Amino acid sequence: MEYRVLTVNREFGSGGGRIAQTIAEWLGWKLLDRDIIDAIAYAAHVDSNVVRHYDEHVDSWLRRINQQAMRSAALAAGLELGENSVFDAQEMVKISQKIIEEAHTEGNCVIVGRGSQCVLQHKHDVFHVFVYASCQERVARLRCRLEKGANIEQRMRSVDEERAKYLQQYFGKHWTNPHLYDLMISSNADEDSTARTILYAMTGRA
Repeated sequence: MEYRVLTVNREFGSGGGRIAQTIAEWLGWKLLDRDIIDAIAYAAHVDSNVVRHYDEHVDSWLRRINQQAMRSAALAAGLELGENSVFDAQEMVKISQKIIEEAHTEGNCVIVGRGSQCVLQHKHDVFHVFVYASCQERVARLRCRLEKGANIEQRMRSVDEERAKYLQQYFGKHWTNPHLYDLMISSNADEDSTARTILYAMTGRA
């Protein structure tokens, strides 16, 4: 099988994003990670900071109720809300899905997170990877990345919980379900060797 797209999902602090970038550079493929935020902001006509707020996050119960009430009130008043009138996490998921599907159509790209393993689950030319690492290794890596004094273990739990809730809420899937992935791999050794292993598993070459 010749794969045209790689999706990389990752625990926070596992180095999955950098591993994805490394593989994209080796293959000469396009990387879709933070660029997705700018693409969504452009498509939805909103500020990229607003998009960043919703990135792989789920709206709170109260916010979802309030937004539904806004839509209902507008309809009762005879007003028709445009597709992008209320930008929220659900709207972001819709736009993300379109961007991911377009990226698959073009091919030769590495996509990080954003439910890409679900959006492209039944595409036979897509290789899906989940990167994880031990708590100790993740803490050591994040100590170099996060602001001084940050509660690293708490941040790890909260980010991972948000990513898991995101997948459950919008795709009905468990984030660590092995059936979503062709390969689940520890990055404990180091990021470059992990990238090489993924590349070999996907292409059969170093």
